[in-house]
Amino acid sequence: MDGVMADTEPHFFDYYEQETGIRLTRPDIAGKSEHDAFNGIGHQMVNKPGFFRTLPLMEGAVEAVRSLMEDFEVYIVSAAMEFPLSLPEKYDWLAEHFPFIDWRHIVFCGDKSIIKTDFLIDDHCKNLDYCHGKAIMFDAFHNVNLHHHQRVNNWADVLELMKEFRGEESRIESQESR
Repeated sequence: MDGVMADTEPHFFDYYEQETGIRLTRPDIAGKSEHDAFNGIGHQMVNKPGFFRTLPLMEGAVEAVRSLMEDFEVYIVSAAMEFPLSLPEKYDWLAEHFPFIDWRHIVFCGDKSIIKTDFLIDDHCKNLDYCHGKAIMFDAFHNVNLHHHQRVNNWADVLELMKEFRGEESRIESQESR
């Protein structure tokens, strides 16, 4: 959810500037962990009431998720237990921006490795490395130097990639029926 559907970067930049008077840019923090990029105050940011509730949408996310739901069973998975105060905020955020996603398709957990899916779109390798299906890395400042998962830069890339997977699946089904 965070860093894929919800754009956390603007919040991090704004909060960091409020706390330090320094305005960072994406090139300033490229390749750094959230902790290192924001000098350890990132933990304060994510524990501030309203942080998760007011996250902006990632461009194209609503339309793309709606489109994916036509051909795939889509679940929203968030390691929300890391920040327990975020649970109602994340749920309310999803209800506002993605009201078409049934509550039974929202999973708040502590460790995403328990999720067994055909595809996992995430911005953190700590989640993708244990994916049981196809791991898809959504571009973020902290993962720009990592290349061991298939990367997508935005939701348009996700849709294009998933179209390829649908095509492969159709070809396999056609060959099997012969």
